[in-house]
Formats: sequence, structure tokens, C-alpha cells
Amino acid sequence: MTAPLVVAVTGSGQGIGLAVARRFAERGARVVVSDVDAARCQRAADEIGALAVPADVTDAAQCRQLVERTVAAHGRLDVMVCNAGIMQLKPFLELEAADWDRMLGVNAKGCFLSLQAAGRQMLQQAPLAAGRPRGKIITIASIAGRSGAGPIAAVTPHYRASKAAVLSLTQSAAIAFAPHLTVNAICPGLVESEMWRGIDRDWGALQGLGEGQFWQQRIASIPMGRPQQPEDVADLATMLAAPESDYMTGQAINVDGGLMMN
Repeated sequence: MTAPLVVAVTGSGQGIGLAVARRFAERGARVVVSDVDAARCQRAADEIGALAVPADVTDAAQCRQLVERTVAAHGRLDVMVCNAGIMQLKPFLELEAADWDRMLGVNAKGCFLSLQAAGRQMLQQAPLAAGRPRGKIITIASIAGRSGAGPIAAVTPHYRASKAAVLSLTQSAAIAFAPHLTVNAICPGLVESEMWRGIDRDWGALQGLGEGQFWQQRIASIPMGRPQQPEDVADLATMLAAPESDYMTGQAINVDGGLMMN
């Protein structure tokens, strides 16, 4: 009988991260929920029956502790989902160094530190099964890290740069850890979440739009005809953790309802 997967998800107190953690739990995995907000982390873990390990991904020691506590509780770490991230809208010429540092600190450095801590553990453990990798790492990037993005690009240069960095980091890690681990990125689109509600509010304030107007404009262009749900990302994450994707590494996969086709 195959042992349950051991899965840790950063930034999983809410939104996409919580949906990913919940989906893995529903499929029988032993899940570790991690979030910088300790209370939110514990609530999410209690909801899905997971272990709560609060962690600030910008701190290397806390990333190591997340992995260590996961292994202490479950014996190994099979899948790390590097999801923790933040968003901010601010006109290009109004951005300050502190804005840049915070965004790149969480989204790029945080992804690197959690990925690195997971990689160190996975490389020293036995494979998931004969002929399979020793572990799998999934980063959460964004279609914003690719080309385009329209007028909103002018107020999200630091966010877009951080997600482009995640894509590049994913490729570097895939090469560094092959053939023992796989490392792939998921690029969500317009996800109906707290983050996008904040974007709608802030962009609306900049453009003189009412609440929800910008969101409705954006989702009107989705070929699949509906806004994206966090569960759409979660389903792809579970696929990337499955044996069927063992030959995939270094890939950045759009899951956006057809907004960006490549």
C-alpha cells in the first residue's frame, strides 16, 4: 500500500494556499499548513485536520524549521508548495525602495528560502517509490510574471518582477535538483480571492471606478467564461504531485481560463 504524501504549503492560511492544502488533505495527504499569521495558520489547520507550523518565509531559519517540524511529525517531506506571496498596486514613479524590498523579499526571496530548505531535505531522503523522484517542489508564480498585463503593469512593476523571478528560480532549481527532484511553477490568472478584491479596490480608486467594476471588466475577457477559483490552482498542484507528472520539470504552467495561451 502506498504511503500518504507529506505536503507542506506556505502561505496557506487563506486563498490559493488554503485551497491547495485542503485539496491535498481531501486526497489523503498528511498536510502541514504554514502562514506568517499564526492565528490564521492554526484556524486553517484545524479546518482541514492538518499540522500548523507558522513561518515567515523571508527568514531562512523559519523555513528550515518548517521543514524540520514536518519531518519530525511525518518522517519526510514529499511535496513543498511555495505559495506565500503579497500584492501591492502603486504607480511606478511613486514606488519606494521599501516597497520593492518587501515585495521581492516575500515573493522572490521567500520562495527561494522555502524551496531551498525543502530541496535540502528531499535530496537526502528515499524516492517516493522505485523509479520516482525523491520529492516534488511546486512554486506559485503568476501570468503577471510573463509578458503583457495591460495598464495594470504600470502599477505592479515590483509584483511582476517578483513573479518573473519565481519563474526563473523554478528553472534554476529544476536543473540543480534533476534528476532527483522535480520543480515546476503554476501561473494563475484572475483568481477570485482576497488578493484580487484588493486589486479591484485599489485600481478602482486610482481610476475612479466603483467597487467591482474593474473585476467585471477583467473577467469579461476570460475565454472560459468565468472567474478563476482557488480550487482550479489546487487541482493542478495535485496533478503535479502525482506520478503522471514525474517526467515534467522546469515548466511554468498557466491555469487562467485561456487568458494567456502559449
